[in-house]
Amino acid sequence: MSGTSARDFTPAEDLAGFFGPDSVTWRIHADPSFSVGGIRALLLQALHPVAMGGVHRFSEGFTHEPWARLTRTAEYVATLTFGTRRDALRAVRRVRGMHRGKSDTEPTTGRAYSVDDPDLLLWVHACEVDSLLSVARRSGVPLTDADADAYVAEQAVAAELIGCEPADVPRSVTDLADYFDRVMPELAMTGPAREAARFVVVPPMPGWVQLLTPARPAWAGLASLGLATLPRWARSMYGLPGLAITEPATTASLRAFRATTLAVPPRVRENPTLRAARRRTLVPPTPR
Repeated sequence: MSGTSARDFTPAEDLAGFFGPDSVTWRIHADPSFSVGGIRALLLQALHPVAMGGVHRFSEGFTHEPWARLTRTAEYVATLTFGTRRDALRAVRRVRGMHRGKSDTEPTTGRAYSVDDPDLLLWVHACEVDSLLSVARRSGVPLTDADADAYVAEQAVAAELIGCEPADVPRSVTDLADYFDRVMPELAMTGPAREAARFVVVPPMPGWVQLLTPARPAWAGLASLGLATLPRWARSMYGLPGLAITEPATTASLRAFRATTLAVPPRVRENPTLRAARRRTLVPPTPR
């Protein structure tokens, strides 16, 4: 899959993209819950010392321009999901080019690594898939168990495109859970993880943005939901309550957020890449 080129698909396949409007991927990534799931994914990803070490070492934008980095990440996922195959492959090549040649040694583990090591790419992928799926289901997106398995299997395409080893990529919900069980002993709360969490939860904003717009309280609400939706073991690592009693309140808040956001007209709430894909494939927007 990583060697896919424009010669490998027809014009019709190009227009539909790698997933297409009938995929579970479209249903999950087009939903308002995607924003909360994305924050959860970033917070979960930070708990892998080596993966987070690479971000800390080579992504200055994470601490100096967190908004720009978050926007770039969201746009990459949107292009991979809703763009044509040509657009998606261009985005993949750009990201892989940014990773190439970047290596270091992570101080807490002593591991020498390259940013594009397949196991590190797989960690980032698994956190994203688990987070987007978990938050979507808790938010009320109608997904059966079969849909959930289909989503994990569909996302294997994204993992292989970015450079993960095909044999290692989870292809079902059970595979995904088994993967986290295997990796959990490697996870830790490091200094870079704490710093990353701080910038995700309370990102720096220009003074005029804080004073004249609702950006700060709006982001605070999303970030709080992202933290609250982490698995209990991850919340404990962040020093947050891991009690099951908090789960119903979090689920209720997610459903309220989704219902409120769905009331906003699609032309306002939907990503431009998604709107272009709807026009290209003649798929109507999600009903209000």
